[in-house]
Amino acid sequence: MNAATPTPTPERTRPVLAIHGGAGTLLRSQMTPAKEREYLAAMESILLAGQAQLAAGAAALDVVVEAVRRLEECELFNAGRGAVYTAAGTHELDASVMDGRNLQAGAVAGVTRTRNPVLAARAVMQHSEHLMFIGAAADAFAAAQGLAQVEPAWFGTEARLAQLRRAQETDSGALLDHDGQSQVAAASGPIDERSKTGTVGAVALDAQGHLAAATSTGGMTNKRPGRVGDSPIIGAGCYANDATVAVSCTGTGEAFMRSCAAFDVSALMAYAGLDLAAAAERVVHQHLPQVGGSGGLIAVSARGEISLCFNSEGMYRGHVRGDEAPAVAIYGEAGE
Repeated sequence: MNAATPTPTPERTRPVLAIHGGAGTLLRSQMTPAKEREYLAAMESILLAGQAQLAAGAAALDVVVEAVRRLEECELFNAGRGAVYTAAGTHELDASVMDGRNLQAGAVAGVTRTRNPVLAARAVMQHSEHLMFIGAAADAFAAAQGLAQVEPAWFGTEARLAQLRRAQETDSGALLDHDGQSQVAAASGPIDERSKTGTVGAVALDAQGHLAAATSTGGMTNKRPGRVGDSPIIGAGCYANDATVAVSCTGTGEAFMRSCAAFDVSALMAYAGLDLAAAAERVVHQHLPQVGGSGGLIAVSARGEISLCFNSEGMYRGHVRGDEAPAVAIYGEAGE
């Protein structure tokens, strides 16, 4: 489907930003008020920064990339600093971006030295004829574009290392994102880390009526090196089209890839005439479960509608519209 900018409406004059930081099963027994406030404050700070950008007239692409970069810098989430470990005790990071104005996109997979994979994904989109680079070649391309490089150990934290050790001691196999972390009490968060299925992501509608999406992840704890999930796959974990919607997904990557989940939302809107709420509901609560998919997505439509939809018990999420105060949440009914 070709990109096409819809006729502006009053709703489209109010910019929107939404972010996510993972979904999973609630673990209230491990949650403390201080830990919950830490997560909520981190998300609110990122939303406020994005709100200021949008108010100043920034493009949606700039806003989602910066929001995800900030999420990558926050070790509470599984992207960038604080990324989980592979079975080999290494880090492999993935990211993607998409511009709804022209359907341009960029992605990287398996990077090990680029500090902010989302910036590398954008660089691929803007400075290469290709859409995706992987591994050492992706790091080399990012370095050639002047993006910060770090020693691989920079991504690790004691909490993530303890998570890997626990997974290997219990022969748990590959665990989605932070799985098993809740078995280390000091590293526990409001969502049960044994079942947390998430990455980080952002979607935005700017004052000019353009959409963009970005997604980033540290992968799966104890995964086999070389495994790539949905986060860098356009149409699976990330999609944006000015004619319909911008989407960023978080969940069981293989299921999101099999379902082409992010594009599925757009297709249901474009071809079946569904509104955003109905399209997201169908993807998250019908299509994904059919292939064992758990998690959720955030989306903003060309009309400014917002969906923060998930089939797990909770999802780190937040949004801000116009000059309104940001709304952030972790718990909730399975969907929104």
